[in-house]
This record gives sequence, structure tokens and C-alpha cells, in this order.
Amino acid sequence: MPIVIPKELPASKIMNEENIFIMNKDQAEHQDIRPIQILILNLMPTKIDTETQFIRLLGNTPLQVAVTLLKTKSYVSKNTSHEHLNSFYKTFDEIKDNKYDGLIITGAPIEKLEFEDVEYWDELKEIMDFSKKNITSTLHVCWGAQAGLYYHYGVKKHEIGEKMFGVFKHKRLSQTNQLLRGFDNYFYVPHSRYTMNKEEDILKVPNLEILGKSEESGVYLVASKDMKHVFATGHSEYDEDSLAKEYFRDVNNGIDTQIPKNYFIDDDPKNDIDVKWRGHGHLLFSNWINYCVYQVTPYDL
Repeated sequence: MPIVIPKELPASKIMNEENIFIMNKDQAEHQDIRPIQILILNLMPTKIDTETQFIRLLGNTPLQVAVTLLKTKSYVSKNTSHEHLNSFYKTFDEIKDNKYDGLIITGAPIEKLEFEDVEYWDELKEIMDFSKKNITSTLHVCWGAQAGLYYHYGVKKHEIGEKMFGVFKHKRLSQTNQLLRGFDNYFYVPHSRYTMNKEEDILKVPNLEILGKSEESGVYLVASKDMKHVFATGHSEYDEDSLAKEYFRDVNNGIDTQIPKNYFIDDDPKNDIDVKWRGHGHLLFSNWINYCVYQVTPYDL
């Protein structure tokens, strides 16, 4: 089934080139199907890249998915044109009277800041509070996962010194949780962050279950027992070259940065990229849409 997005959105052209079935709103309204309504709060500075990454994964599910892009009102992105933001994004004030099947809260490159020092923290708290009654399931990603764990469960984040940067091997910790259905016993996930959530802090919360972790990069996937909140501390949505862009950007800016681990073949930036997370990225999002959203959401929101 298709994903429903505006035909003028840059992701639309990319999805067509990748042979991912998309549909514009006018076409979708003529089908006798209620699409799954997914809200994406995009906090990343590279808005177009990020929205495309998530739309690609949502477009690989067997359901018709309609996406609404959300931006913060209290902080205006300096890296994306006002024309793009005004054309394709809404603010919380514009959607706060609606209900949605799912919400995705992306990462943001601000993990060294205390949550309360983030310019849009009060607005984000309002959105996360809104999600309790108006969203069937919320998927929090990277910094969004740390913010969600802190807001909903009081789990703090901790600085780790050297940046966690690369693609790391993770172990599946549950054989019965539906979010992991079809997962191999070990799978790979990209990470790019300076902070972490400690396993012992999460285990103190009875309502949370750790579903996947890495010996090197720590806890990756956490979910509430009712699957209303899912937290992924890595970037399963990343493109093949996402970490490379970040690495070469820092190098070109004269920043002393480490080579992302287990990413370039033989850890040599001159070599090709060893892509080994894409399959599980698609599977994670398909499972979230199916088991955390579609199977439990009411027809009439």
C-alpha cells in the first residue's frame, strides 16, 4: 500500500525514483480506506534528509500511511528554507485538536544540553503530554528517545566522553515481543551521540522493557509494556552515507573527529561503506506500524 505525502515534497521525487509506492492526498481520498495517520516531529537541522529517511521506511509497510510533518514554533530551523517549512510543516497549535495513530519524535544534535536548557523544551513537553491521550504509539529516536525517557519516566541521560559514532552490533533480548518479530538474534544499528541512558536506570522502571542492547554502545531499544512508548537510541533510519556526511563535514571544518567504527570497509574512509543495518531498520518500522499502531488503534480516531 502507498504512503500519502504531498507530491511537491522533495521526498516524493526520491520515493518515485526508488520505486516506492506513493500517493498524493487527492488520490488517497478517493480510496475507501482509512490511512494510518502518522505525525513526525522533525527536530533535526537537516529537515529534508530526515523527513525522506523516515518516509522511506514508513512507505515500506503494507498499509496506507498518511504523514503530517510537525515543526517547533519556539525554535525556527536555520538550515531549512522558510518556504519548505511553511509549505509542508505544521505547528503544534495547528494539530493539537486532532488525534493520530502514531508519532515519531526524531533526534536532535543537542544532547550535551540539559533538557531544560533546550529552547523548545516546554513545547516538546506539551507535545509529549498530548501524546498520552491523542496518540496510539510514539516512537522516540536518539535524542528524542532520551527526552522521552526523561519526561515520561524520569530516566536521566549521561555524558560518555568520546562520541559514540559508528555502526554497532546489538543483541535481541526478547523472543516474544512483537516489535522484534522477524529480528535476527544479532543486528546492527548506526549511532551518533555524546550521551547515553544507563541500563540500571531503565531497569528501575517496572513499566519499561529493554529489547535490544550492544556491548559497545549500550541500550538501544526500550518499550513500555503497553507499547505506547518506544525508544530507539540509535538511527535505524539513516541513509548509507549519513555517517559519512557527518564525518567529512567535521574533517573539512578542521574538527578533530574519529572515524565512525565498523562503517567504512576496514575502517578506511577511502573505502566503500559497509551497509548492514538497512534490513532491520525496515523491519523495526514495519513492526512498529503493524503491532504498536495498526493492530491496536481504533478505526474512528
